[in-house]
This record gives sequence, C-alpha cells and structure tokens, in this order.
Amino acid sequence: MKKDFLDLTGKIAFVTGASSGLGAHFAEVLSSRGAKVICTARRLDLLQALAEKIRTKGGNAIAVVMDVTCRDSVKQALDQAEAAYGVPDIVVCNAGATGGQPFLEMEEAVWDHVLAVNVKGVFNVGQEVAQRLVQAKKTGSIINISSICGTRTFPGLAHYAASKAAVDQLTRTMAQELVAQGVRVNAIAPGYFLTDLTADYYETEAGKKDVAGLPLGRLGKLHELDGQLLLLASDVSSYMNGGIYTVDAGHSVRLG
Repeated sequence: MKKDFLDLTGKIAFVTGASSGLGAHFAEVLSSRGAKVICTARRLDLLQALAEKIRTKGGNAIAVVMDVTCRDSVKQALDQAEAAYGVPDIVVCNAGATGGQPFLEMEEAVWDHVLAVNVKGVFNVGQEVAQRLVQAKKTGSIINISSICGTRTFPGLAHYAASKAAVDQLTRTMAQELVAQGVRVNAIAPGYFLTDLTADYYETEAGKKDVAGLPLGRLGKLHELDGQLLLLASDVSSYMNGGIYTVDAGHSVRLG
C-alpha cells in the first residue's frame, strides 16, 4: 500500500474563524485527513453545527468559543483544546475582518477592528500556541491566512492591505525565530474567493466586473486551497518555512 503523504492521523488541528467560510472549510478538510480538530470562533451555535457535521462523517471535533483579539480568551480556548486532545500541532490562523471604506472616509474604529482581528489575532494565537509547543517539546506547523492584498493594493482596502502586509512580515519573523524550536510558520495568500464575507460584493455590478477581469474569469473555489493547506499541515513540508504561498490563478502576476 502506498503511503498517503498528506495523512494527518494523530495530528491535532486548531482552526480560528471556523464558524463559516474558509475556516469551516479548512476544519472539514483537516478532519477528512485524520486530524482531530478544535473549531474556534465567536459564534457557538455555528461552531457546534460544524463540529457535529464533522463527527457525523466519522471525524473528531469539538467547538470552542474564542475571540482572537482577547489574550485571555485565546488562553482559555487552548486550555480546552489541551484538555480534550493535547497541544495542537497544526494551527490555522484564519480569523479575519474586512470591509471597504475610502481612505479619506475611513473611521478609526473600523481601522482598529480590522487591525485587531487580522494582526493582533495572529500574534495572540501564534505566540500562545508556540509557547505551548516549545514547552511540550513538540513540533508543529502554524499556517497564517494572508491575502494577495498583502503585496498588492486595492482602493478602499487600506486597513485590510496594511493588516495582511503585517501578517506576511509576522509570518517571516515567527518562522526565523521558531524554526530552531521545531515550529514551522508559513502563510497562504488567497486571491479572490467566494466566502460569506465577499458574497454580497460579488453580486454587485462592480464585483461582477472584477470577477470578469480575473485570469480564469471566475472566483476561486474553496477546494482549490486544499492542496496548499494540506501540504503545509503535513510532515511532507518539513523543510518549508517562512513562505507566503499565493493561490490566485496568476491574478497578482497580472497586477505586476
């Protein structure tokens, strides 16, 4: 029998922003490969439904309420994860916030919220998990979800672009500092994908025009992120560290 290099049996995955969209999808994908999954976000009802869906399919999952912007909440969630399964060795920092506003009209509260979720959230979860992995003398893979907005600019997204550029640099710095401790850190930078956060925009005329201009003339489908996710989560990527991996069908290349 050939070995499945993407098998995650025995792994423990901790996914943030798992109540919907990319996070919920990532949780299901990791479970389908054998990982035990801790689904975290702020909406308990949605998390419980997701965990039940995973268990119905034969997987192993629990739902844990967590606010990535609150360090105490992150600690409590990881305490619950450890009590249930042990220290997570796969971490997907997916929780995110967005919303378009022109720079001249951008409200400080909106700026603060996006930066708190997208940057402070990654710091809070990444540092807390890394500390626990090092203390347990356990190797692990941290996967931060960035965006092509981290290297490309789009009108109305100053806060989001700034936050994702910060995630890219945080990823690289974490990778440098943690690799000697056995913890790898990489990021996935998706292009335009259909999610709960973006669905309304892509129904507008401006959104439809954006989609028509994409290299494949369509939005990315969630399953088209599976390969990169599983690669970075599995031991087959043991020599991959500090990378920002773009999944956008060449959109950012076209942008120059």
